[in-house]
Amino acid sequence: MKNTLLTIVSLASIPASLFGGALTVGPDYARPAVAEAPAWKAAAAPGSLAHGDWWTLFGDPELDALVARALVANQGLRAAAARVDQARAAAGLARSNYFPAVGAQALVDRARTSETTDNRFPVTESTGYRAWFDASWEIDLFGRVRRQNESARAEAEASAADFAHVRLALTAEVASTTFTLRALDREHALVVDGVGLRRKALELVTSRRDHGAATDFDVARAETELASTEAEAAALVNRRAAVQNALAVLIGRAAPEFEISNLRSEISAPPAVPAGLPAELLERRPDVAAAELALAAANARIGVAKAAFFPAISLTGTFGTASGEIDQLFESDSRIWSFGPSVRLPIFQGGRNRANLERSRAAYEENVALFRQRVLVAFREVQDGLVAAQLLAGQAAAQDRAVAAARRAGELAQTRYDAGIVNYFEVIDAQRTVLAAERAATQLGAQRLVASVGLVKALGGGWSRPALVAATP
Repeated sequence: MKNTLLTIVSLASIPASLFGGALTVGPDYARPAVAEAPAWKAAAAPGSLAHGDWWTLFGDPELDALVARALVANQGLRAAAARVDQARAAAGLARSNYFPAVGAQALVDRARTSETTDNRFPVTESTGYRAWFDASWEIDLFGRVRRQNESARAEAEASAADFAHVRLALTAEVASTTFTLRALDREHALVVDGVGLRRKALELVTSRRDHGAATDFDVARAETELASTEAEAAALVNRRAAVQNALAVLIGRAAPEFEISNLRSEISAPPAVPAGLPAELLERRPDVAAAELALAAANARIGVAKAAFFPAISLTGTFGTASGEIDQLFESDSRIWSFGPSVRLPIFQGGRNRANLERSRAAYEENVALFRQRVLVAFREVQDGLVAAQLLAGQAAAQDRAVAAARRAGELAQTRYDAGIVNYFEVIDAQRTVLAAERAATQLGAQRLVASVGLVKALGGGWSRPALVAATP
């Protein structure tokens, strides 16, 4: 028994190349031609981006803490990690086909012959005992198993790249939401200050009316401005609640139990955006990497489909013992064995193999188109980010000048009103202009930060492929 099993296992361990050469049908993978990266239409200032934990570039401790919580508790990220585990297990399953399948079985049966059949034998009752090992191994002459493994490995790597993409998208969403929340808090603070100013203005105008220096119309206008500003403050509170609830989902918390204190710090300028590295885009973006790996897997499945047209050769063997008495089961005279190759040649399949091959080729062409589309989208997103970074910077600078001018105009209007030169309409208009300018500046600051996050995301979260590898679970 031992010698026979060793024979089976040793035959199963012989490389397939000795049984007819290392023939692997189907095309080998080659990256298809894609659009070349054109010269970017906006030049950015020199700088550097951090690899991996790119969000630390913003120097925001609150953001760092929220991202850390999201990476631990976000359910979408956990689902992506589970998909990676599934793909890796599937790759291990495909790899097992390289090796022989060996099993052991044991059987005890009790039998009796019939008394009522023609030419019957004497009625007997018997008990049989059997124990055996069996082994089988497919000789991969035409590369079916190799192509299956190639496809499974590519799918596992694509799943890891998908995880990296989900992680990048999650961290970008946390960053964008945090910056939006900070802008809303800052904007709300401005509006609340405006409410205070308008309440004081109403008291002043009411006092002036009581002394005959103002009219009821002036008081009505002041009351209108106060009520309108209070309504704007309430609207901002409502918007903040919705953004806070969205952030709760991102960090894996139930919205009713999550609350984050007001983030009223000043809106900082985004970090400098590096320039001159778009040629490495394909190596940095995990979604582009995932699309190409899916393409490689589809290419390998063409080989699997082609291999179905060729003979499948397997080695099978069985060795064991059989006896009518259990105490004789392991005696040498009770041995049973069988060994031999089996060949399966597809002769007529009703067009099944041909249709499967055509389907595999069509799936490959679909993945080629998806890969090229993903590359084009990547170029567009980077270009959008560069243009937005440049134009928003100019817009923010102009808005800062507008804020300064509006504040000066407001001070002059109040001085002119106190001196009795103008009516209160001019003061109201000036105050409204100041508040609108300050809110616009705050919104532009948040837009610049969000656009900067979008550009980092478009560039894959870093400047090199290690950023992708380090992100895999």
